[in-house]
Amino acid sequence: MATLARSCALVGAVALLAALPGAAPAQDTSTPHAQAAKRCGISGQQRSFGPTYVLSLSARNVSCRRAKRVVRAYHECRFRNGGRRGRCRRVSGYRCSESRRGIRSQFDARATCRRGGKSVKHAYTQNT
Repeated sequence: MATLARSCALVGAVALLAALPGAAPAQDTSTPHAQAAKRCGISGQQRSFGPTYVLSLSARNVSCRRAKRVVRAYHECRFRNGGRRGRCRRVSGYRCSESRRGIRSQFDARATCRRGGKSVKHAYTQNT
């Protein structure tokens, strides 16, 4: 009977220690965690980025404010390098790629600009 009482007391003490704040092991915040891309709100701003319309904008490990700056710089670079049909490989330290589909009078494109773990993606329509 005495061993049962000791065992219950020991289990109760362990449970009490586990419930105390700070008793839990600290979480390791030094390791990188996957982060989903966030969609940036561009309602009312679709025509202010350079091409005819920016349709969507998402950012990973970048603020939406910075992502919008990258998109504007990307389209300024495009226009400097060939006008409406121009291309841009590098802008603001980001390496950019693009895929296009369209007809003679307009095209739709998706562009991705990356810098290390940072990524800015946007879709746009350009009338030519």
